[in-house]
Amino acid sequence: MAAHLLPETIPAADLGGPALRAFFKLADHWNLRISDQRKLLGDPPESTFYKWKRQQAGSLGRDVLERISYLLGIYKDLQILFNDPKQADAWVHKANQASLFSGQSAMQRMLSGNVADLYVVRQYLDAQRGW
Repeated sequence: MAAHLLPETIPAADLGGPALRAFFKLADHWNLRISDQRKLLGDPPESTFYKWKRQQAGSLGRDVLERISYLLGIYKDLQILFNDPKQADAWVHKANQASLFSGQSAMQRMLSGNVADLYVVRQYLDAQRGW
């Protein structure tokens, strides 16, 4: 009987480049200021941030990878929830009356600097999708 092989897991060290390229594309779609990009990535030193932006590659820590993962999930959820990609991209900046946001935008919540806020926004959108 042949053993079923699971696909190999990509080592975290190899995810830096793809994660950064995806993040900077997302930042363009969401029209994020540099200060907001840095905050969403966990406030890396300015020199590190600009190196990542210039090279779109590098070794990322677990925290940064986790943050990018949540942001990409949020982006994906919005693209599924809205028929118009521009409307999906604009949603993060619009005031939201859901109790989770208290009249602020999702971006304001995510810019608190806490990875938990990225998680909460992701969970909110997953629930909106019925996940």
